[in-house]
This record gives sequence, C-alpha cells and structure tokens, in this order.
Amino acid sequence: MIEVGKLVAAAESEAARWDREGLPAEMIALAGESGLLGADRSVAFGGRGLDALELGRLAATVGQVCTSLRSLLTVHGMVAAAVDRWGTGEQRNAWLPRLTSGETVAALAATEAGAGTELAGVATTFEVDGADRLVSGTKLWVTFGQVAGVFLVLGRSDGGLCAALVERDRPGVRVEPVESGIGLHGARLATVRFDRVRIPVAQLIAPPGFGLSHVVGTALDHGRFTVAWGCAGLARACLEDAAAHAATRTQGGAALAGHQLIRAALGRGWVDVEGAQAMCERAAASRIAGSPQALIDTIAAKYAAAAAAATVSERAVQVLGAAGCAPDSRVGRFYRDAKVMQIIEGAQEVAEVTMGEHVLRGVR
Repeated sequence: MIEVGKLVAAAESEAARWDREGLPAEMIALAGESGLLGADRSVAFGGRGLDALELGRLAATVGQVCTSLRSLLTVHGMVAAAVDRWGTGEQRNAWLPRLTSGETVAALAATEAGAGTELAGVATTFEVDGADRLVSGTKLWVTFGQVAGVFLVLGRSDGGLCAALVERDRPGVRVEPVESGIGLHGARLATVRFDRVRIPVAQLIAPPGFGLSHVVGTALDHGRFTVAWGCAGLARACLEDAAAHAATRTQGGAALAGHQLIRAALGRGWVDVEGAQAMCERAAASRIAGSPQALIDTIAAKYAAAAAAATVSERAVQVLGAAGCAPDSRVGRFYRDAKVMQIIEGAQEVAEVTMGEHVLRGVR
C-alpha cells in the first residue's frame, strides 16, 4: 500500500518553499518510506506492485501538488523500470530492493551538450580495460542528480551504445548543482562529470548495442507515462484554482465568474483536462493489456497532457491576474513547470512526427 498522505500534505503547504530551496532530504526519505519510489515494482523486490492505472493515478495525485516531487517518482521509476526489464537476475536482486525502498536514489544521466532530443549522438564513452569499463563524459540536466546515489548512464563503446549503473561515490564522479531555469526548481538538477570512472562490466545493463533502443528506451517510455499523468493532475489543479478564484473574486461589485470570457476560458480548460485524462487512461489500459499500441498511446498521452498543462496553467495565471504572478502562486509555479514538460521525455514536435507516422501506417 502507498502511504502518500504525509507527502501530499507537506507539498500542499511547502511546495512553494521547495521551489525556491529544492526538495529537502527528509521528503526524499519519506518518499522511500511511503512506497512512492517502488510503486510499480514487484513485491518480490520490495515494491508495491501497482498496475499502470494505479501508478498513473498516483502520479496525478502527486502532480496536483508538486511537479518536482512527481519528478522524483518519474526519474527514479525510470531507472528501476530499466533495471527490472533488462537487468540480469543478479542485477535485479542487487539493485531493485535498494531502489524500491529508497535506500538508493537513482537518476538517469543521458542528456549531453550535443545530445538532447537525439540521444544517439552521445559522446560519453565506455572504454574497455580488461574486465572493467572506464566511463568518461559529461551529462547535463540530471534530475535529482544532486542527491542520487547511482546513475543510469548512456554512452558508447566499440559494440554500440550501452547503458550502465555508475555509483556516485566512485572515484572520478563529480556532481555540480545547477540552476534549473524556467521550471522544476525543486528537482535538484545537476551536471554530472565522469572522468575515467572504473566500473565492473557486470554493471552494464544489457549488451552493448542495446543501451538506447532497449534500456534507455524503456526508461523513457516509463517516464512519459508518469509525466503524462502528472501533467493531467497539474492541469486539473490549475483549473480548480482558476474556478475558485473566479467564483470568489469581485470586480465592480460583480463576481469575476459573471464575465462570459472567464466562463469560456474555464470551459476550454475543462475540455483540455478531461481530454488529457482520457488519453492517460487509454495509455494505462494499453499497458495493462500488454498491447503493441501501448508505446504510441503513451506518447500521445504525454503529448496531450503536456499541452493541456501548458494551456490550462497559462489561462489560470491570466484569470488570477496579479495573484497568479505572485511568488508563491501555485498556478504560476505550474505554468513554469508545464513548459518544461513539453520538452522532456520527447519534445512535442518529435511526438507529432511519431504520431503522424503512426497515422500514415494505419492509412496505407
């Protein structure tokens, strides 16, 4: 059973502070204790065994209060999903209990200066040195990189792209905190540098050549799914805040909600939120059924939900006016976060091309 009541209650009162100072260590520890970090992993490895719909609803619940906290659920879950799907029995036994309990926080280290949307262009190398590999390269925008104990690193070797688990405390790993820019201010982002970091070959997840297409591909698919549901929750929270403000705010002696333009904005927002929710539920159903459609349904859900989060949060800021621009405004914070959601785990433009190709395959 997932016990996120304390986390949600804390986020409702403290998320604005976390946005300024970063998600605190005690909340990250509580995420592990509550079961959040092992939500959909097997109970055999200490997880809670949630199915896709249950995981999605959990991501939406957390997404309604704090995007950075939901991002912890996402990035940690991405690494756990990849290890669970592609790791050997020994790797799963060694790592999954640590990940599901929160004993070790995990982060995905894939993005580089020359490899963002096109991850096949990574320059990080895995140099063969006897039975070991020497990892060298620089990874950017690593979510929760400041606190992660292990990184799932994407790089290249003579056998093709590969992925490996690299512990933070190995000699040659350097973590540099970075400012997060537009949104996700609480997500403890970092630049992580690897300088000939020695790891045993046993820490490669899947053979060389499978690092992006299989290992990181699984991580990104899992990430899109929880981002989608988190965005649906974010959009719903913004709609609720805008409606509450419109119903209670008066101008010239009349409620703001009395203006047709305000009611129209709320109506459009409601359709956006419900549409995103429906797409997320469709993706969950496909994943539960093991359908080949699950991959494209997840891409579509993330696309629709991120778009809804961006448009509904923008309208909510407009409805709230100065209150929406205040430093501790939830809709203002979500407006900034929503822009990031349209970029991570596959930019909107890339998703459009992928979905268009899917449509053409169905027409031919």
